[in-house]
Amino acid sequence: MAKHPISHINASAFGPFNDISVEFSPGLNVIVGDNATGKSQLLKVLYAGTKSLFEAEVLTKKDLTSAIASKLVGTFRPETLGRLTRRVQGTGNAKIAIKYAQIGEELSFSFSSKATREVAIKSVPNRKLEDEPVFLPSHELLSIASGFVSLYNTRETSFEETWKDTIELLHRPALRGPKGQKASALLRPFSDLLQGGTVFEEKGQFFLKQPGIGNLEAPLLAEGHRKLAMIVRLIASGVLLEGGYLFWDEPEANLNPSSQKAVAHALKHLADQGSQIFVATHSMFLLRELQMSGGSADTRYIGLERRRSDAQGAAAAEVVAQSSNDFDDIEFIAALEAEAEQSDRYLAW
Repeated sequence: MAKHPISHINASAFGPFNDISVEFSPGLNVIVGDNATGKSQLLKVLYAGTKSLFEAEVLTKKDLTSAIASKLVGTFRPETLGRLTRRVQGTGNAKIAIKYAQIGEELSFSFSSKATREVAIKSVPNRKLEDEPVFLPSHELLSIASGFVSLYNTRETSFEETWKDTIELLHRPALRGPKGQKASALLRPFSDLLQGGTVFEEKGQFFLKQPGIGNLEAPLLAEGHRKLAMIVRLIASGVLLEGGYLFWDEPEANLNPSSQKAVAHALKHLADQGSQIFVATHSMFLLRELQMSGGSADTRYIGLERRRSDAQGAAAAEVVAQSSNDFDDIEFIAALEAEAEQSDRYLAW
């Protein structure tokens, strides 16, 4: 498993969050909620903090100040860092604290709504993270990987830095030797999901080699296969072989139910093998597949809901977080309830 899994986050005056506190599982964490409840923001701030700790050469407040600010801006792409604070009258001050297991103090930092690229570091862990974080956006990346990093590094683009980070990882060559054999063993279930195919790279482009069919370029594959092929590459290169952190935003996007089922089994398998996984979704189908997929890894469900009292305006609405190892303990989530209600109406039709 990840040697230092994320165990907890506190976030106040950040994005849609006034003040939330969430505990995480070292295995699979499923974040659910309606649009604009902060699912993606939660994933991205966890990724930005984790990536900064993994890449840091020296863990000092001075060194991490610029590293975290740069990663937050690259990950979220705001005009200024202060745009990430919760909208309030006057000056706001966002505070984030991320706790990693068995690594000393939490990573704690803050920034003002007037900040351009400045953060204040309150505390840092006592050693670097050994496991690499991966962020998968809702869009697959294999079909655009060729030449993307060069474009990103030399031209002004509107793409989030997470795309560049992940494409760099996808281009890493496969392992050889004992670790390569271990990766091959872990990949067998994924080969079945890809109809016996294997993923390889040639001259910067990705292909799926399938028995009896030959080599298919990534853009010619179904999107579900492209998403699974990204996981295959990350395992083959060792990024998600012996731990690692995987943040995946809406893996169900543009996938049919059959592909969502395959993704659910892939996520469970990775969690069982030791990766700490964070998934943001509002698909009831994917959620139920994750519940039914079995596996030995602990699963935690985090529900985000926007609430306001009669005395509050829409701008003052506050996102609250609930978490449980049993999704049925999470209170009403409108987007999921609407999907379930539609199924009931269809069966009665």
